[in-house]
Amino acid sequence: MTHVAEIVTFTLANSTTAEEFVKLSQASEAFVRAAPGFAHRQLSQGEDGRWTDYVVWTDMKSAQDAAAQFPQQDFAPALMAAIHPDSVQMRHENVLWNMTA
Repeated sequence: MTHVAEIVTFTLANSTTAEEFVKLSQASEAFVRAAPGFAHRQLSQGEDGRWTDYVVWTDMKSAQDAAAQFPQQDFAPALMAAIHPDSVQMRHENVLWNMTA
């Protein structure tokens, strides 16, 4: 079975701090954990200020279904308001190799 990585990169809206954004992201945890096919998630910020939300799903259908349902969740308006809308880039990729500690 091929896993699918959902990779979303973005910058924050000018008024949002990193600490605020992490808390807003944590509000989505229950939804993501409960979504069928969820395997792994991490959130990171680069030195250039861009953020990456990296979610691994067991299959493409699960990834696409969660992406479609995400905007309708109670936490979504506040989370999306914290992101600069023109900066969002989202893609799905097949995971071809995985290495863990």
